[in-house]
Amino acid sequence: MDKKHQINLWYAFIAMMMVLMFQSWWTTYKTVEPIPYSQFEQYLKDKKIEEISVKENTIEGKFKKPLKDGKQYFITTRVEIPLADELSKYDVKFTGVVQSTFIKDILSWILPVLLLFGLWMFFIRRFAEKQGLGGMMTVGKSKAKVYVETDVNVTFENVAGVEEAKRELVEVVDFLKDPKSYGRLGAHMPKGILLVGPPGTGKTLLARAVAGEAGVAFFSISGSEFVEMFVGVGAARVRDLFEQARKAAPAIIFIDELDALGRARSSGPMGTNDEKEQTLNQLLTELDGFDTSSGIILLAATNRPEILDPALLRAGRFDRQVLVDRPDKSGRRAILDVHAKNIELDPAMDLDQVAQLTTGFSGADLATLVNEAALLATRRNAEKVTQQDFNEAVERVVAGLEKRSRILSEKERRTVAFHEIGHALVAANLEGCDPVHKISIIPRGIGALGYTMQRPTEDRFLLSTRDLENRMAVLMGGRAAEEIVFDEISTGASDDLQKVTEVARDMVMRYGMEASLGNRAYSTQRQNFLGQPAGDVAEVSEETQREIDLAIKIRVEAAFTRAKDLLNDHRKELDQGAELLLANETLTEKEFPAIRPVSERQENAAAE
Repeated sequence: MDKKHQINLWYAFIAMMMVLMFQSWWTTYKTVEPIPYSQFEQYLKDKKIEEISVKENTIEGKFKKPLKDGKQYFITTRVEIPLADELSKYDVKFTGVVQSTFIKDILSWILPVLLLFGLWMFFIRRFAEKQGLGGMMTVGKSKAKVYVETDVNVTFENVAGVEEAKRELVEVVDFLKDPKSYGRLGAHMPKGILLVGPPGTGKTLLARAVAGEAGVAFFSISGSEFVEMFVGVGAARVRDLFEQARKAAPAIIFIDELDALGRARSSGPMGTNDEKEQTLNQLLTELDGFDTSSGIILLAATNRPEILDPALLRAGRFDRQVLVDRPDKSGRRAILDVHAKNIELDPAMDLDQVAQLTTGFSGADLATLVNEAALLATRRNAEKVTQQDFNEAVERVVAGLEKRSRILSEKERRTVAFHEIGHALVAANLEGCDPVHKISIIPRGIGALGYTMQRPTEDRFLLSTRDLENRMAVLMGGRAAEEIVFDEISTGASDDLQKVTEVARDMVMRYGMEASLGNRAYSTQRQNFLGQPAGDVAEVSEETQREIDLAIKIRVEAAFTRAKDLLNDHRKELDQGAELLLANETLTEKEFPAIRPVSERQENAAAE
């Protein structure tokens, strides 16, 4: 509720109370004659009183005939009778006095009312504000934050690694600044631009950069802020948002997390009419109703485009989808340059090497990485952030914090050491595998007792059958090493088994790499931006399903056999590497040349 309205209500309440009190006093003053108790006794003796009513503290009554001033009723304060008899003998005028209880009486009913009102203000209104009902007159008002150019300190210079997406949005800004030049051939800007991509890739940052560059009103709101407990509130807020944008045109509307608002509508037999669907319907109506020539452009961002309603994505609504994907190596380098501007870097720092180590990192991951490296350098009281700080930061982001307090027994340490050396040696002796960067048996994160970090030499977008088979062999290298050395296996390969099974299943069911099953996909599953499977498994017969299961099993076993044979051929390096790892806890290719890529070792041997 508006503060002004609250004050007005208090004034009305106080005025009403004063009117009631005055009315009560005036009625008593006009019709009732207050008299002393002794006078009351005299009136009794003179038989001038017709009737009385005795109360706890007063006596009220009626005269037989009105007094000279016209008053026919009287009131007197009740006095103890024995004392009254005694005073009457000496012709003393006396009356009773009742201590005023006005304030006490008022407080006895005002305080509970105020207490209840206070509770209502604290609890009911607090709940209402959380539900978007801070005042009944503002229920349908949009919660969008309005920014002007001076409110946003982000420009396109602060955005790196997503050049294609940035180019699309630069065009939007240019159109808002000079719509005539874009419309000279009859073209018009898309009504809606949808930014799609994994979390942390810079979708919201791009939208803020548009706000900083465009110099027009920028309405920013999250999709979840439209949906409330009461039906109709979300639709009203959509209407109000577009109405505000029309008044402020040219303007940009940005809806973050559009999937909270635009989820596909239900098509069940009973049908639905819930709040989300009404809000979505209103958004669809508004998208159809506004003209881009008026200078209004709708931006939205989501990392789950597969669940959006098809009506929202059709031509004429969100005309253009802009992919904001994870950056490639050059993009990662550009992002590192942006975040490293405020960091004191060592002159020997090589950000290209950091970009090479961070394949698959998003912009947010790289920002966290730079900050972690700076924190590590600060902890050791260094004046500059070095390459070692970045390497440790990469390990921290990828594998988690070191758990040196987690004490392993000697047998467990040996098992982990041979397991990790097994991974590294298999990777080093297979063509096309990413080179090993570092091996460690220091426990990290929640359950990792050790890890082998590989350094990709390039971003790869296509993988051959051989590449996937090599990846499976590397995953099985740890388990194969355990069986060779200890003649038994442990639970340490559980994560490896899960990953190798997923690779084998994809090869058989998605990529058509199993000759016995033909060139056919048996699964329509796709990975969405959140890394969760999306789609359905194709219907197959029981016989085909048995063939699929058998093919997956054969491929996994083949990878295990291949890794085991390779490690048997390099048993000497396996034992040497494990002993070094047990002594040092970490190992790099410089400290143990046997884990260098086989091609590099062959070149060095030829040169010698």
